This record gives sequence, structure tokens and C-alpha cells, in this order.
Amino acid sequence: MTASPDVLEDAPKAQEAPLPSATLGGDSKRSVEQITLLLFITVPFLALVAAVPLAWGWGVSWLDLGLMVAMYFIGCHGITIGFHRYFTHGSFKAKRPLRIALAIMGSMAVEGPLVRWVADHRRHHRFSDAEGDPHSPWRFGETLPALMKGLWWAHVGWMFDGEQTPQHKYAPDLIKDPAIRAISRQFVLWTAVSLLVPPLVGGLATWSWQGAATAFFWGSLVRVALLHHVTWSINSICHAVGKRPFKSRDRSGNVWWLAILSCGESWHNLHHADPTSARHGVLKGQLDSSARLIRWFEQAGWASDVRWPKADRLDSRRKESAAEAA
Repeated sequence: MTASPDVLEDAPKAQEAPLPSATLGGDSKRSVEQITLLLFITVPFLALVAAVPLAWGWGVSWLDLGLMVAMYFIGCHGITIGFHRYFTHGSFKAKRPLRIALAIMGSMAVEGPLVRWVADHRRHHRFSDAEGDPHSPWRFGETLPALMKGLWWAHVGWMFDGEQTPQHKYAPDLIKDPAIRAISRQFVLWTAVSLLVPPLVGGLATWSWQGAATAFFWGSLVRVALLHHVTWSINSICHAVGKRPFKSRDRSGNVWWLAILSCGESWHNLHHADPTSARHGVLKGQLDSSARLIRWFEQAGWASDVRWPKADRLDSRRKESAAEAA
């Protein structure tokens, strides 16, 4: 079981012996890691930009499309259900095989080592849209130029910041778990698996190098870029615009057009109003595929003690007037 950020605030005070590192670079990002990060941002993005003219001129096969969609939603749900709702916020308890599977699925999204991801996000919730938040779009002020600069920072820039979140302070529970610590340190391995599965399947299915190459382009590069920018949009767009029907101490908003691609994460206002809720899309018509899968895990006996939203809890967090929610 994971603990919520509120519980973890006092954890470092009771800590006596130093914990082992859960990432190869520890809390700092070395220059080689920064260069690698830049490559993993720019190369898939260039592939995403090239995807439109390529699809227009040559088309995309059903196999390539299927691999892209399958790998996208495996990684996306690994992030939303695993890294976010389970490991960061403890929205439910998971049996050991599911816990390991979610850690690996999230790692295959190529968004960084598990423990670093969780530490950053717990810190984000502790200081959301205030000083100390690692990726608030309001970091530089509220004027239009400042917001434009802040949106870039929240979307991409913060990942190159030299000041890193101390993992031993914000994620000691995960560092103490040998299996989770190992998966976090094996991030390069899971990245390689994530990138190589599509060309392997594409090559074997078509029995050609061309099939492997196109599968790598769509199922690896384009998929990773799309998932990256959707995830980063939760940090940037969902903290700058969107409806806010629930009370929160920050500027988190609901952005409906990101709901399907973000697997329910863009119903961000409720999440910040009630961070441990297993469902983010709680209002009528708000699709949340992550919550649906958690429900299936619960019905299968793989998950338990799920923190589903309750009517009285939601009512206590609603804004008093409709005008405030607009």
C-alpha cells in the first residue's frame, strides 16, 4: 500500500538510516541525463510532426495504427492508474502482481523513473501553484507574457531544472520496497522494451524490415511523443484554463477535450479538490477510463480499499455558486 502526500510529510522526521537511491543519478540530473532527456523530447516530437505528411502521402497500416494505440494506452494507464493514482496518492490497495505490473507499465511510458515521478508529483501537490511547485504555469506571474513563459516551463522547461525533488523526503515508502526500487532503477531497460516491442511485432507480422521500421515510427516514436505532450498538458493547460466546479487551493481546471487521450486525468479540478479519489471524472458525462479499469481490478479481486468518491464528500467540495464554477 502507498501513502498519501499528507501522511508522508512527517515521514522524513522519523527517518534515521539513509535509504538507497532509487534512480541511477540520485536526486541530481547529470549532464548526460539532461542530453538524453533532450533527445527523448525532440526526436519523438519530430516524428510526431512528420506523422501528418507521411500519413497523408503514404498512409498508415492498420498494424501500425493498432500498435500505436495499444502501446499508447498501456503506457498511459500505467501512468494514470499506476504512477499517479496508486503509487503517488494511494487511491487503492493492489496485490503484489498488479503492483509490479503497474510499475512496469508506467515505466514504459518513458516519462522518467517511477520514484522520481512520484516524488515530483507529491511535491507538486504540496505546493500546487505556489512557491515550491516544480511545474506551475503561474511561476513567473499573471501577465500574458509571464503566463506564456510559465506554460512553456510547466509543459517542458521544468524537467531541465537543476533543482530536483529529494526522493528520500517525498517517496521513502517506495524506496524501501526492493522490487519497486529495482524497477525505478531499471528505467533504461523498460524504455528499451517500450521502444523495441512495436518494431519486433511489426517485423514479425510482416516478415520485413519495412514493417519493423514503420512500426517503430508509429508505435514507438509517434506514440511516445503524443503521450508525452498529453501528460505534460495536465501540468500546463489544466492549471491555466478549464472549469472549476470544486474548491481547491490552486488553479486546477477540467479540460474536456483531453479526457480520452489522458485516460481521465484532465478532470483535474476534482483531483486537486480530492487527491486520493480513485475517480477524477465524477460528474455526468465525464469519461474516465482509468477509473473504469480500477473498478474491473476491484471486481477481479486484484485491488481493494478503493477510495471511490462519495456524494457527501463531493458536496462538501463543490463551489457555492455556479458563477464560481465557470
